[in-house]
Amino acid sequence: MTQDGYLLDNRQVQAGTRFEALAELFDPGTHRHLEALGLAEGWRCWEVGAGGPVLPRWLAARVGPGGQVLVTDLDLSWTEGLADPAVRVLRHDVGAEEPPGEGFDLVHARLVLVHVPDRARALRSMVRALRPGGWLLLEDADPALQPLICPDEHGEPQRLANRLRAGFRELLSGRGADLSYGRKLPRLLREAGLEQVQADAYFPITSPACAVLEAATVEQVRVHLVGAGLATDAEIDRHLAAVRGGELDLATSPMISAWGRKPLAGSPN
Repeated sequence: MTQDGYLLDNRQVQAGTRFEALAELFDPGTHRHLEALGLAEGWRCWEVGAGGPVLPRWLAARVGPGGQVLVTDLDLSWTEGLADPAVRVLRHDVGAEEPPGEGFDLVHARLVLVHVPDRARALRSMVRALRPGGWLLLEDADPALQPLICPDEHGEPQRLANRLRAGFRELLSGRGADLSYGRKLPRLLREAGLEQVQADAYFPITSPACAVLEAATVEQVRVHLVGAGLATDAEIDRHLAAVRGGELDLATSPMISAWGRKPLAGSPN
């Protein structure tokens, strides 16, 4: 997706705060999945739509000087400072361009495909870039599966929070996001010819990082919510005060992680 079409534009000042909160919330699960897949020294990895630098640095430490981490995104401003001999940074549109390499041991994308207009092409590109026996790990949210930011809607602040979240989902959908994409990942990986496909899901509730993420997200899309008539500035101010005051038990959409392996040469699959 072009930056102009992406609601959560990485060029906005709140993007860095969002990256940090997302890393705190979801990096432990991503690390667990990658380690279970056997990530090791010498691996060649493609990190698609990296956003911030935290996960690429972690990958580089695992693959060591004999490995390589290719980091791609449409906006590379948040990857500045990735000074590591194992890391190469490249501007690339996974939904519109050919793969930037092949023979990867691992291809990983988190919170990327849900926003890409041509998701099918992007998925084919990532599968094609794998070596036989290489692993693809895709992680995407499914806002339609659990649409409430306050699952315990017991008062007006919670109702307002959920109404603003519904407005945010409406904006995302209007920009082409597939809000039920996460649940499709296992099937899509099988249909792409991968084997040993598995998946799980995780969503935190009442983490401090949830509050940080919510405040940064609402600030980032405030002008769009107000412009579309989905909220007033006064409502947004009231919501942000409740978030920062610790009044809300905030959740995220489920993060669905799915992984599969490209068949080895000669495999009947």
